[in-house]
This record gives sequence, C-alpha cells and structure tokens, in this order.
Amino acid sequence: MDTLTRRRFLIASGVTAGAALAAGGAAWTLPDILATAGDADPDARTLVLVTLYGGNDGLNTVIPYADPAYAKARPALAYPADKVLKLDDEFALNPALTGLHELYRSGKLAVLRGVGYPQPNRSHFQSMDIWQTGRPDHPETTGWLGRWLDTAGGDPRLAVSFEPVLPPVLAGATSAGAAVPGGTIDLPKSVDTDLLTRLGRPAAGEPPAQARAAACFADLTRIQGLAADVADADGDDDPGAATATGGADQALGSQLDLVARCVEAGVTTRVFSVSLGGFDLHADEKSAQEAQLARLDKPLAAFADRMARTPAGRNVVVAVYSEFGRRVTANASDGTDHGTASSMFLLGDAVRGGLHGEPPSLTDLDQGDLRYTTDFRDVYATLLADVLRTDPAAVLTGWTGRLDGVWT
Repeated sequence: MDTLTRRRFLIASGVTAGAALAAGGAAWTLPDILATAGDADPDARTLVLVTLYGGNDGLNTVIPYADPAYAKARPALAYPADKVLKLDDEFALNPALTGLHELYRSGKLAVLRGVGYPQPNRSHFQSMDIWQTGRPDHPETTGWLGRWLDTAGGDPRLAVSFEPVLPPVLAGATSAGAAVPGGTIDLPKSVDTDLLTRLGRPAAGEPPAQARAAACFADLTRIQGLAADVADADGDDDPGAATATGGADQALGSQLDLVARCVEAGVTTRVFSVSLGGFDLHADEKSAQEAQLARLDKPLAAFADRMARTPAGRNVVVAVYSEFGRRVTANASDGTDHGTASSMFLLGDAVRGGLHGEPPSLTDLDQGDLRYTTDFRDVYATLLADVLRTDPAAVLTGWTGRLDGVWT
C-alpha cells in the first residue's frame, strides 16, 4: 500500500464488516472453522449427517420391485422391473439414483432397511424431533449429537452445520454446535480479488497491527475464492424447496462442497450436518420424487468420489435419513401420505456395502403402515461407537443395541 494505508482503505471502502468476518466475530464463520486446519487427528473419523426433510418415500427409493404387493398397493406409482437400478433379484434403487447405484456396485453404499422406532409419530415436526433427539420414548430438549458434543468438550467447531439455523440435533445441554452460513461475501464494487491479494501481501518490518490487517485480507481472498468456486460448482443443483418441514436454502451440493473443503483442510470438526428439503409429496409424486432424488444423488455421489481421493476423506462416513417413510398404499392423488419405517444409507470407504437388516413386510402391516425392523438408535449407537469413538450408552441414555457387519 503505497498511497493508501490499510487502515484508510478499511474505513473508506466499507470492507470493515468483511474483515471482521475474516477475523472472526461473534458468530461462527467459515474462517473460524478453517482456522483449525491441520489440527485434525489423522486417525479420527468424521460423520456427515444428511437430513431429508419432508418424509421421503422409502418404498420408491429402495424398491421391492419383485414383490407383487408393491405394484398392487400403488399401481400408478410403482416402478416395473425394467425401469429400476437393481441391487439384487428383489430390490432396486430408484432410477434417479445412478450415482448411489454405482457406489453400491463398488461396495461403498450400505442400505439399511426397515429403520424406524416404536409407536411412530406421523407429524413431520414431532417425528423429526424424535429422530434428532434420539428419544422416541421420552421428550428431550437436546439432540443426540449435541449430547455427544457435551461429552467431547463442547467446542462448537467440533459439530458444524452449513444450514441457515442450527438444527436441534446439534444442541446439547451445556454446549451447541456451530451454524456456519454459506453463500457469497459481498464486497464493495471497487474491490476485486487482485486488490484483496495486494492488501493481503505481508510486508517486511510492518507493525503487528498492520500484519494482522494483512492477514485478514488474505483470509478474505481465500474465502472469496472458495465461495465463488462453490457457486460455480452448483450447476443445476437446485436446492429444493425449503419448506415448513425444513431443509436448507442452500443447495446440497454447496453444503457438501464446503464440507469437502473443510475435511481436506484437516479441520478439527468431527460432525457436519447438511440437509435437503422438499420430500413431502402428497400428489403426483413419481416425477417430483425422482427430481428430488436426483438433487440428492448427484452431489452425494460427487462428494463420495471426492472423499475417496484423500486419506482424510477416506475417514468420512455419510449417513442419510428422513423423519419417516410413506404409507404403502398410494392415495387418490397419485401421491403417498405420511408413513413409518424407511431405509437409511451409509456411504464411505469404511462402509461395508450391501443390503443390511430385515426388509419390512408389505402384507403384514400395522394399520396400513410398515412395521420397523431396525431401531434407529441401533444406527446411532453404531455411528457413535465406530465413527465418533465414544460410549453410545452415555449419549443414548443407556441404549445397548448395535448394527453388525456395516464396516469393512
């Protein structure tokens, strides 16, 4: 800065707020998370939790195409055998899930069938509350991962959400995760990346305060570039409607891109929460759900591929769930209404791919709904024990169930 000091530039250009962002303000920001780069335990695993808001139709996601009861229950919604992506002689994935099908074929996608809980609740809000608190048996004000955070020391940077508000799953009794907004950074029109780069270049012998200002500009340059890259990578990855039943207003691809960059940077975060809304489809469901599943499939498959390229990425486990599945029988509007048990997905290099758990019967129903065969707390306990390396009973109020055979 020959003719314009950094201090004068800060005042005159209106970048002060941006600099505060880069330096770390009251709210947690991406630079706060990236400030821990290189601090990760190289042997520690990372959990990425993907929430599908709206109650995804599990029977048209993992399709029992060979079961005659399936086609009988939903004549306009059922997929014939020649339209699905087969997993075996009985089950297949929705045709929109080509990326996940490839992961299954490569042994990196585990399909957990019949996941649910006793006395299921068909309210979006109450059922999601049950899934996020991990307490179907008793009301709870803390999330299951928030309680894990309590046991892990309470640093918010250990559990990060790239959603607009912190989801209840990351709220603990004595601590809470960090909600880190994505999107772009607004800079004055007179400021471009080249100018930020010049401002961020350290000068020999400069005072400490001026060096800190330079570091702020360097951070801004880095974050500005990151945000632009994420925006460019969005492509046609529409975020899907953020509805009253939840879902981030930022595209899933953008959220997962931020997660990928944090993982590759070696940040200390052990849990990331991302989401996709828009699965509450009561009418004309078939094409609408395919579009939603494509919005899930493309970024998720790209994320898995990217994670497989680095040692840190190969320590990542992704878990995908929704608050419930849909009823077995289609309604009169060619949609489905709120149901019960559904499938979950686990992805990652450490995952033993394949079909896991007992598929629920389509004829032995409970008031027209599927009977769950796997308690979701078994899944949580397995993730807590084998990904986050903690005692599940301390987080899940003494729960002792586990899944067998889901890890390599």
